[in-house]
Formats: sequence, C-alpha cells, structure tokens
Amino acid sequence: MKQKIERELLKHFLAAVAYRTQKAVREAPGHFWTFSAGRKSRTPADILRHMTSVLGYARTFILGGQYPMHPDPLANEDEEINRFHEVLENLGHLLAEGAPLHGISEQQLLQGPLSDVMTHVGQLALLRRLFGSPVPPEDFVFADIVPERLGRNQSAPRRPDTEWPEKLD
Repeated sequence: MKQKIERELLKHFLAAVAYRTQKAVREAPGHFWTFSAGRKSRTPADILRHMTSVLGYARTFILGGQYPMHPDPLANEDEEINRFHEVLENLGHLLAEGAPLHGISEQQLLQGPLSDVMTHVGQLALLRRLFGSPVPPEDFVFADIVPERLGRNQSAPRRPDTEWPEKLD
C-alpha cells in the first residue's frame, strides 16, 4: 500500500514537471534557446538537454544500463522538447506499471533526479525573465495537473495572476 501511494505521488510530481516545463517554454522566442546569462552558464537548450539526461538517468534505476550524460543536440528546440517529454512519459509509464526500482527507494528518486529536474524548470523560467520574455505567474495550487498527461499538451493556467507588477512592457 505504501509503495502504491509513493508511486502515485511520483506520477503526480512528473505531471507537475511536465506542466511547469511547458509553462516555461510555451511561446518562448526562438533566440531564447541560445541565450546565455554569462559566466559559462548553460543556455536554455543546454538545460533542456540536461533535464532529458537526468530523466534518462532516473530510468536506469528501473531499466539498468546507462543514459548519455550529454545527449547529442537535436535539430531544433521543438525536437528537444519532444525528446524531453518522450523520456518523461516513458519514466511515468514505468512507474505506473509498477516496475521495480533497483538500488534506490522512491524517496531517493524524488530527492535526487526528479527534484533536480524541477530545479532546472525554475532555471528555464528565470532565464525567460532575464531574456526579456517572462513567464506569466499563476496559482499552481489550482493548476490542471494530470498524472497521465506527461506530454507537451498541457492545460492553460486555470488561475493566472491578474496583477503582475513585474511584467515587462
């Protein structure tokens, strides 16, 4: 019973990652993907590839094997976003079908790779602001987050903030 509850929470967390990632990248200007905040920081494209790699690493605790630390860049950001969601969907499917974890617990999966991915989602949102194309805020408590929906097709905000004093004009 405990493992079933933990798996449900992990699936919901993955759905929150999918939702927040799409929020951070939806309608991002094309030049955003190569934006650098300086000092050898990752570009948004680099961060998204790293997020895919971290999710691939998380899958190795179920499937074994390895996932490349630095996946080869794809032709464009659309393909990168698709690859990210494919790996996310695959991990969600494995967790949903009850595939066993090897060498770690559900809590370790959450505190390690999954929390790392969510941190990087925040970096994408921050880089959008620094780039001059900020992500509109919303009350995420009421977001339409569905554990079975891990792809690009995420809902629009249910409760976007009506006042947004830091919005760039």
